[in-house]
Parts: sequence; structure tokens; C-alpha cells
Amino acid sequence: MKTIKVLERMFSFILFLLFSITNNMAYPLSTNSRWIINEKGQRVKLACVNWPAHLQLVVAEGLSKQPLDAVSKKIMAMGFNCVRLTWPLDLATNETLATNVTVRQSFQSLGLSDDIAGFQTKNPSMIDLPLIEAYKPGWCCRFNDSNGFFGDTFFEPGSWIAGLTKIATLFKDASYVVGMSLRNELRGPRQNVDDWFKYMQQGAEAVHGANPNVLVILSGLTYDTDLSFVRSRPVTLTFSRKLVFEIHQYSIPYTNIWSSKNPNDACGDILKILDDGVGFNLPEFPVFLSEFGIDVRGVSVVQNRNFGCLLGWAAENDVDWSIWALAGSYYIREGVVGMIDYYGVLDSDWISVRNNSFLQRLSLIQSQLQGPDPQPKVNNLVFHPLSGLCMLQSFLDPTKSLCLANTGPNAPVVKLSETSCSSSKWQTISASKMLLAATSTNNSLCLDVDGDNNIVATNCKCVNGEDGSCDPMSQWFKIVKVTI
Repeated sequence: MKTIKVLERMFSFILFLLFSITNNMAYPLSTNSRWIINEKGQRVKLACVNWPAHLQLVVAEGLSKQPLDAVSKKIMAMGFNCVRLTWPLDLATNETLATNVTVRQSFQSLGLSDDIAGFQTKNPSMIDLPLIEAYKPGWCCRFNDSNGFFGDTFFEPGSWIAGLTKIATLFKDASYVVGMSLRNELRGPRQNVDDWFKYMQQGAEAVHGANPNVLVILSGLTYDTDLSFVRSRPVTLTFSRKLVFEIHQYSIPYTNIWSSKNPNDACGDILKILDDGVGFNLPEFPVFLSEFGIDVRGVSVVQNRNFGCLLGWAAENDVDWSIWALAGSYYIREGVVGMIDYYGVLDSDWISVRNNSFLQRLSLIQSQLQGPDPQPKVNNLVFHPLSGLCMLQSFLDPTKSLCLANTGPNAPVVKLSETSCSSSKWQTISASKMLLAATSTNNSLCLDVDGDNNIVATNCKCVNGEDGSCDPMSQWFKIVKVTI
């Protein structure tokens, strides 16, 4: 989402360090087929939040509003266990910027006196540090910004590899740095598969050579939405058990799909795009959904539907992820001082949660649901992405039906005893595979959640060729197998 126009009209690249904020991960991390694991072989699920630090000031956002320790504790209190922290390549390759410019001087260069005063009060130990020591420059990403792919005017592969090597070396002994993304949102008219393999493999080797402890995270083409080309051509590296693939998913590229189609059909299209673009990798490598998000005020119908569909996919596949973003506001972004970011989970004071209902929607996927060790018992969770709530049914045989009976249209469903469970039949219908219909009603009644969060049965929505104005989201459920 972000390319950087910085000092002296130079462009930088946004790259990412993955920081753990918990103390029980048993570092370093590695991979076992599709799982990220610790030294004990136990799965570690990444449930992260993106913290921007790549803009003109080259300082982590929000630190003029709150002490670093307070923000870190708030991140943990919200249920996240790691931070995906952005950094600009200039920080690693421009020695003058990195070591001769302090945090105070960076703010002074843009006349941000109020932020200097706030930083001095909230984080006094950092205000006069060089930028590289305080590290935890416009916005990204335009298709034709000459900074999107290897060999573009402002994207020199040698400088990129040098920057990766320097940052990997800098954090070699920092156990809380658990991974490095190589490049944010490759894009533009020059992008091609051959150069992707050539340079991404070089970058991966450079990072691993400098710091063999970190996970090496590879992004795809077309704004990190497409990794389909590795299906037939595997990545070749000299090391193993460290490779992770990442993907981004926002509604923006799919606005026409959501605007023109029945939402159930649109969700079906989105699920196919995900499976074609990266889902095929799930049996072999960890897939890290490293950016996704919405305006958390819930004002966009398209964003809300895309997010609900995506949450179902993320829960069903129990992928690692990082929400965009932590930032409630920015020091300065695109020339606007104090710009508010309504994608931020924090409010502009950098301590209050902007929307607690939004965090509730993330609560299930913050939990580990599956793992590398097979279990004799499987639990079926029935997840409701719109509310974040779920029902749990434990079955020795996971093919059994839900122990729920409908009692008529717009009436609450009734929980059945285990001995009566076989009389209840529900099945998934529609292209979204998220409507649960009662077979006893010839699939005319579906599970729903009313305004008081009661589970009811109502007429199935958006299954008779309706257009995009139809809204089935209250009826979207995902059956998730829990194997831990």
C-alpha cells in the first residue's frame, strides 16, 4: 500500500521487520510445511498489526502521542502477538540520513513543533537519537511511480540487496525480530516472473546469509496479490525451513465484482481469486496474510462485504496474518499534518480503541485453531464473521450435522440433544459457501443472527439471482475445523 517519496526527491522502498511482542515463542522460528513453529516444534500463529514507520520523518508513528511502552502494552491488550514494522530503504543505504539526522531534527525539518513537544514529553529518551537508533519517506503505491519493480528508475536491485543485508545484520542478535519481508507490493509495467525469481531469490539469500535466524518472507506480483506463478516453478534457495509467502487483500481491486454481483456470487469469485493466487501454497508453505483491512467505522458496503468474505477464508485456513493498521493518525502524510487513518485500530490519541466491535470480529482468528500435530478429536466451530461470535460443537465424527433445529421462519433455532442430532440436517449453499440452509425446508431457511445476537432461522438471502443491493452478511457463517 505504500511507496516513498523522501528527502532530495529520492524514492525509498517500504520493507518490513516482524517483531514479536510476547515472551513465549521459543526463538528462533522456522517452518514445518505450512506451519510456523518454535524451537520445540510447536506452532506459533502470527496475529499481527502493521505499524507504519516509513514516511518522511522515518520514525514510528504515534510516539508524540503516547509512550512507546504504553503503545506496546496496548497492542498486546488488543490480542495481537507481533508487529509488522515498516522501514524505508534509505534508512539502510543513506548513511547521512541514518546516523547524522536525529529524531528531533527530522521533525524540525518539516516544522512539526507540536510533535517535537509531544515526543519530548512522551518518549524523551528517543528524541535526540539518530534515526537508525530510534528506528523501531510519500505514500504507496502508484502503478507507474517508477519504483514498483526491479530495474525501475528508482528501484536499483543492488541498493535493495545492500539495504536488506544491513538491516538483517543490524538485528542479527535481536531475538524479538522474527522475520523480514523482502519488498512491499511489487507492481508496474516492468513486472515479470523471470526477474521476480532472479532478484527475490538473491534477496532471500542475502537476508539469510546475514541473519539465519529470521523467517524470510516473499511477496508476489501485482501489489502482493498474485503468487500463482510459483505453482509450476518453485523457489530455489540454499536454505530450508525459513521460507514464508505473503499476500495482501483489500477490496479496492475487486470493487467492480462487489458492485455488480450478488454478494454470495461475488464472495465466491473472491475465494477463487485467493485460492488461485496463493491458496494452492497452503499445503506446503506458511501463507502470511500480511495486509488486509477496512475503514473500521464500517461506512463502506464494498469493504465490509469483502472483509466478511475474507475473514471466513482466514478462519477456515487458519492463516497467519497482520491487519492494516495500528496507526490512528500520522505526523504528516501526503502533506497533511496529523492526518487521521480510519483503517487504524487505534483512535487518533493512540491509546483508545477506535471500534471495539471491529476487534471482536478479529478475536477468533487471533487464536490458534490448527497445528502440525494430528489430533484424535476434531471440534467444529461455526464462525459468524459479521459479529465475530461463534458456536462450538465437538464431534468425534466431524461429518455429523449441526445439533440445531429450526422452529420456523424468523424464530430462534433450538439446540438438540446429541441423540436427536441426526434428525437435523444443514448444508452450505451459494457460491460463497457461507449460507447454512435447513434441508428440512428445502433449503429455504438459513441460519441468521438477529440484532440481539440471537441465532434464528430466516429466509435465505441473495440466492434467487438478486443484484448487488441484496445483503446476506448476517447469514454468512463458516464452519471451521479446530484440531488443537
